[in-house]
Amino acid sequence: MKKDITYLHTKKQQKQLISVLTCYDYPTACMQDEAGIDIVFVGDSVGTNILGYKSEMEVTMSDMLHHLQAVHRGVTDAYLLVDMPYGSDRYGKQAVTNANLFLDVGADGVKLEGGTEKVPIVTALTEQGIEVCAHIGHNPQIHGSKALTHGKTVSKAKELIQTATELTDAGAKLIVLEKITEEISQIITGTLDIPTIGIGAGRYCDGQVLVINDVLGIGAPFKHAKRYQEYNQLTFEAILQYKQEVENGSFPTDANVAHIAADKLERVQKWLELERKS
Repeated sequence: MKKDITYLHTKKQQKQLISVLTCYDYPTACMQDEAGIDIVFVGDSVGTNILGYKSEMEVTMSDMLHHLQAVHRGVTDAYLLVDMPYGSDRYGKQAVTNANLFLDVGADGVKLEGGTEKVPIVTALTEQGIEVCAHIGHNPQIHGSKALTHGKTVSKAKELIQTATELTDAGAKLIVLEKITEEISQIITGTLDIPTIGIGAGRYCDGQVLVINDVLGIGAPFKHAKRYQEYNQLTFEAILQYKQEVENGSFPTDANVAHIAADKLERVQKWLELERKS
């Protein structure tokens, strides 16, 4: 069954938690979809995690479209969400044009970063029937890669709660809460009718999102994430073993090769002898 925004809202109403993972390629998308992940998310974190960029702000529309198309080929049931990259949603008309490019290649909704300054953008997208996921707290496109916790002071807590409400009133269907104190995330979650998706925002959000690299153990660990596998070490060991087996001649073995029938080989050899004599 294809998961849509109604399905996700129903999960919140029924107090069923929502699972979200970033995804950047077709084979990973196939696995996430088969595992039943609710939202497969093509994040602009593709820049720093896959493309070798120094920050998410280097990611382009072309980058996002390329990876979205790859992920879309592997998704059947999950809700497919994609990031609006840096600079692609500065004003309403631009945001609508770019969002429609994503919808044309399979996205179900788009995510954008920012606070109350993004209310007109959310409104413009919503008026065109485009489903929007807002994103408050730490915003990599705004604050950079060094994540600080938000909502530690009374004034900042109030600002976050008011911002979440305004973005929801503008039409946002989901909202990501990143690096926000657990208590304030809980208040926001209890205040809003739309699902909250937390990352480093505590245990009381309606769902959780992590970067797939962090789940698999690619790169340095983060406090907010849990490493479910040690990809780096396992992959390095596999590469090293391959190198050693090539160099010592133990790969390939007979099991890895194909053979020509003996009678046909004999005919080829006779032909070669005649060729050399001519």
